[in-house]
Amino acid sequence: MNLEKYILSCVLLWATYMTSFAQNTMTAETQVDSLFKAQYVDSLIATPQEVENMMGNLLNDWVQAYEKETDCDTTAFLPDYPDSVYIARLSALPYVMEMPYNDKVRSFIDLYVVRRRQQLSRLLGLAEYYFPIFEEALNRYGLPLELKNLPIIESALNPTIVSRAGAAGLWQFMVATGRMYGLEINSLIDERCDPIKSTDAACRYLKDLYAIYGDWHLVIAAYNCGPGNVNKAIRRAGGKRDYWAIYPYLPRETRGYVPIFIGANYATNYYCEHNVCPQDIDMPLLVDTTMTNKRMHLQQVAHVLDIPIELVRNLNPQYRRDILPGGKYYTLCLPVQYAELFIVKEEEVLAYKADELINNRRAEIDLAQKSSHTYGSGNVIYYKVRSGNTLGGIAQKYRVSVSQLKRWNNLKGTTIRIGQTLRIYK
Repeated sequence: MNLEKYILSCVLLWATYMTSFAQNTMTAETQVDSLFKAQYVDSLIATPQEVENMMGNLLNDWVQAYEKETDCDTTAFLPDYPDSVYIARLSALPYVMEMPYNDKVRSFIDLYVVRRRQQLSRLLGLAEYYFPIFEEALNRYGLPLELKNLPIIESALNPTIVSRAGAAGLWQFMVATGRMYGLEINSLIDERCDPIKSTDAACRYLKDLYAIYGDWHLVIAAYNCGPGNVNKAIRRAGGKRDYWAIYPYLPRETRGYVPIFIGANYATNYYCEHNVCPQDIDMPLLVDTTMTNKRMHLQQVAHVLDIPIELVRNLNPQYRRDILPGGKYYTLCLPVQYAELFIVKEEEVLAYKADELINNRRAEIDLAQKSSHTYGSGNVIYYKVRSGNTLGGIAQKYRVSVSQLKRWNNLKGTTIRIGQTLRIYK
């Protein structure tokens, strides 16, 4: 390894230490046998943590407000194909990355097209919005377009998800790694949740990893568990730089990472052959981005332009408290037909309830205090836990953190029970 690669390796090792921690943290509740039976996955593989969490209830929380009626029946006949068909289909993909087939890959193909086909349907609907963003950035950096499937594994295409260890966004950056790649993270803005900026940062990170390993399977393994763990596995494998050669020496969760990546690539290309239909998600496919250096609240934008506030929030998930900080230019993403209208009505937007939403700094202080120790006299919501709910999903729905929910309700862990009432301060 030359000096340049050595230095880059050291920097990436430091930057991804916490990423490794985040993506290797698993509890008994998230072990693979909660989703799979022995005949599907051998005992050496664990499904990546965020796939287990996100492909179920949290994914439903993210898309349920945007589902449309559809004539497609994803519960239709499930075809069964021999191994030779899967081998031929993977070989036919116009990909740079190798897509080998084995029993481990087959288990994760079944995850998407058989066991979690309803979730795959929703992922395909979200992909219509996010994949063009990923493909543009990957193409700009000269990276394989098949890497667009990585956020399916990382976040189930949920830009606001935060892991227990603090990794956030579509690409699940930790704070240190995000800042290293130029993402702004503070009390008002978290660009790890910005689909465009986080994708650009992820492309640069992946490009740096490829400069070290020169093998895409090793790159995505390092993205999951960190370069330090991959380097350790290479040493234990006698210096072999092949994913399948170092497979037994990787962290248990990462052993399933390349197979599930291949499974996701298969599923997003051959879903029709398995009678899976993309869910029609009511998100605008044509959007435009305008820039403003004015401090404003998303509620001002939504009211003046007559756009649902939830749509404005979901197009701009990086603004933690719905506030564009101002002082320098920030992006505002809107449906294409409203972008020009915003430019025309920007002064009207700034004037709408400015004292209540923007100029009242006391309200922001109260909110900050409520988020940390006290709850003031703000509104309290009582939420009754239903079947399928998770603490993370409830936190995301009400735009609070898991730690806040635990503190407000004196919870020691993340386990909740059906019928339990939770206090949520807003």
